[in-house]
Amino acid sequence: MRQLIKAAEFTGVITGLAAKIAEHETDYDNVAFVGIHTRGIPLSNRLVKIFHGQGKNVLEGMLDINLYRDDLSETSDKPVLKETKIEFDINGKIIYLVDDVLYTGRTIRAAMDAIFDLGRPKAVHLVVMAKRNGRELPIDTDLVGINVKTQPTDNVKVKFVETDNKDDVTVLEDGEY
Repeated sequence: MRQLIKAAEFTGVITGLAAKIAEHETDYDNVAFVGIHTRGIPLSNRLVKIFHGQGKNVLEGMLDINLYRDDLSETSDKPVLKETKIEFDINGKIIYLVDDVLYTGRTIRAAMDAIFDLGRPKAVHLVVMAKRNGRELPIDTDLVGINVKTQPTDNVKVKFVETDNKDDVTVLEDGEY
């Protein structure tokens, strides 16, 4: 196991992500952060908290993509559904889809399908804590906390206090759990 980001560095990485986003935005009344279950939600919540602390009234929501997965029939006969909670009209909004790790791109494809079923945003941007190599779809982002070079058998784990009782980013190598 390789630890990439320790708890002491975690908040600084998220603050850096918020700064990258702020470089591109001027109309925060039309900005919304949508966290993807499960670990995209705490990252999204922390980003929203930063912007609210700056007096920028961004919107927030959460998205369950389970029914949009292209491997749904392979993962379970009865998928566990979580909550999608988007209590605003997404039409014309600038949506920041937030997730923990960008790997193949399939989760983000499913999330975009779910978002576009709800309306037509002005733009959709992707924010991730960790980006690793291994894309299978043409999906990418520059709004990244950390870039991680990995082997195909590696597993990048992002942990949040809210879901895992600690903040860190690690790489588990083949055979580690």
